[in-house]
Amino acid sequence: QVQLVESGGGLVQAGGSLRLSCAASGRTASMYAMGWFRQAPGKEREFVASIRESGGRFYYADSVKGRFTISRDNAKNTVYLQMNSLKPEDTAVYYCAADPKGYGYTYWGQGTQVTVSS
Repeated sequence: QVQLVESGGGLVQAGGSLRLSCAASGRTASMYAMGWFRQAPGKEREFVASIRESGGRFYYADSVKGRFTISRDNAKNTVYLQMNSLKPEDTAVYYCAADPKGYGYTYWGQGTQVTVSS
């Protein structure tokens, strides 16, 4: 069983930056992939970014490419999401998720709120 705890959310002005952290109770290095998702009010949860443990491959949603960076620190069992040039449309609850074997994200955190004011 893996438990994920997100932190780092908050209120920021447009153009600002935040770094989200996802601390895992298990070894993130053993996960096939770690990802970040978000859900804005009244909208479906959407993919933001992911990182494969094998080869360190990265994937980003088009809406965040060039502004967000996903990274991991396996020694700390932590995954990060650096968010720069934030826009009001980035406002959402951000969730960390783990895909143990490549069959889908089966572990989810409780989420952290990010609010970007214009």
